[in-house]
Amino acid sequence: MAATVVSLATSLTAAVVPSSFSSSSSFVFTKLWSAPCLRITFSVSPFSYSRGGGKLMAHSLARATLGLTQPANIDAPKIAISAKEIDVAEWKGDILAVGVTEKDMTKDDSKRFENSLLKKLDAKLGGHLSEASSEEDFTGKPGQSLVLRLPGLGSKRIGLIGLGQSATNTYAFRNFGEAIAAAAKTAQACNVGIVLASTGSTANESKLNTASAIASGTVLGTYEDNRYKSDSKKPVLKSVDILGFGTGPELEKKLKYAEDVSSAIIFGKELVNSPANVLTPAVLAEEATKIASTYSDVLSATILNAEQCKELKMGSYLGVAAASANPPHFIHLCYKPPSGPIKAKLALVGKGLTFDSGGYNIKTGPGCCIELMKFDMGGSAAVLGAAKAIGQVKPPGVEVHFIVAACENMISGTGMRPGDILTASNGKTIEVNNTDAEGRLTLADALVYACNQGAEKIIDLATLTGACVVALGPSIAGVFTPSDELANEVFAAAEASGEKLWRMPMEESYWESMKSGVADMVNTGGRQGGAITAALFLKQFVDEKVQWMHIDIAGPVWNEKKRTATGFGIQTLVEWVQQHSS
Repeated sequence: MAATVVSLATSLTAAVVPSSFSSSSSFVFTKLWSAPCLRITFSVSPFSYSRGGGKLMAHSLARATLGLTQPANIDAPKIAISAKEIDVAEWKGDILAVGVTEKDMTKDDSKRFENSLLKKLDAKLGGHLSEASSEEDFTGKPGQSLVLRLPGLGSKRIGLIGLGQSATNTYAFRNFGEAIAAAAKTAQACNVGIVLASTGSTANESKLNTASAIASGTVLGTYEDNRYKSDSKKPVLKSVDILGFGTGPELEKKLKYAEDVSSAIIFGKELVNSPANVLTPAVLAEEATKIASTYSDVLSATILNAEQCKELKMGSYLGVAAASANPPHFIHLCYKPPSGPIKAKLALVGKGLTFDSGGYNIKTGPGCCIELMKFDMGGSAAVLGAAKAIGQVKPPGVEVHFIVAACENMISGTGMRPGDILTASNGKTIEVNNTDAEGRLTLADALVYACNQGAEKIIDLATLTGACVVALGPSIAGVFTPSDELANEVFAAAEASGEKLWRMPMEESYWESMKSGVADMVNTGGRQGGAITAALFLKQFVDEKVQWMHIDIAGPVWNEKKRTATGFGIQTLVEWVQQHSS
């Protein structure tokens, strides 16, 4: 028996301890489930980490044991994005992509374009562009595209991409960029020039945001997560020229920002896409520490094991983790700017269930989506993706804490049962009337921890309830907050990011359904208003002096049509942090 225990401990150590730690790393081992556990604390000199192409995930996933699955080392698309001010008719490349609204496609009595740019291009093409658009019934509606190979321009092909009746927001222009990426894939184009048929008298700030959204959409549209496919094609697109938006350091800075945030979104997508037999809580913690290592000038990392969480009295979180053979890892990254005073302290908390079976209230039946429960750590992916972007952008004047209580919700003889009572780190007791309402139990202790860091404002993101998906559908996240000020800030950030949010009520009278006869509360109420009662539950673990918001991303975390993660939330979080930067 003793020999068996030693063997088990050794094998688990290999799974928990990343191979990339240097001799300068600090280790604190304790006993948990007969296996050594690890605390990692970074200060100025973090452990060494080999990194390529600005990517983390594709190069750093730990060795998988179940199914012998290992992700391939595939670099994210490296696309050179630049702004140029040249005659679009003379631009040389594979595709000149022109964004057109339905109004831009208006033609005169002779069936020629009225729009000045389209008229100029059509003249160079001998009228074939207007003729082809009529024959193909291209009207500029969103989702429409028409790519033609015609002589007469500097480019090999010209593409018309529909923007709809008008394009005035980030969401529309990011979709435009994704449509360009799709057209480039079909044509196997290496380089693309992008121009809008109408820019009008757009303000400079609006032009910067538009160029940034188009660039981001093009990069994200080009990317495909092929790490788990035996045969995959590399993207062909290598360069994108943004035309007609001017040039200069201000625009270059905005395009660099778009590149940084896009790489963070890709990282977040890869986290969510990774299966639970590969992305365990230990591996998620390893990914977090590698972010801190890569941006060690501004980020530090602390990873707490179960014993340390027990010392902090995190009974709610540990109750969820108790059934799994994969130990929990509590992740805390802290961003501090390289110089200058701190004017705001913020915290971002993400739900980190790397797999959710439902526990003893196991997920069964049609629509339970148990096969997709790898995405139950979508909140943590948003938070860690934001950490990666913030590490690159380095906004001054703001301190940010990134917090994830990572674990699995499984079934075993050591797991929590319906009817058990858990005690959270703020002393409140919870009667578990449904083990499948586990995310809020992990978030409870994470929110208490965030308050203890001195955060003045906290946002948590979680794939928390199916009720929110029923209410808002698959594309819109539900926002719950008692603070109008925080709501205004986040909705402004979402407007800039192009992500869709909708504010939901915090109906206090619904708390009646959350009362327990033997504890302070139960962890679920009735079916009605389930997303609201979940938010009211989380509120019990936030200090009254702290402005707090809960964002339920259960719908938009996943694109069912493409069967892939979306990276939702990352850009809004980065924009919100930027708002607080001096």
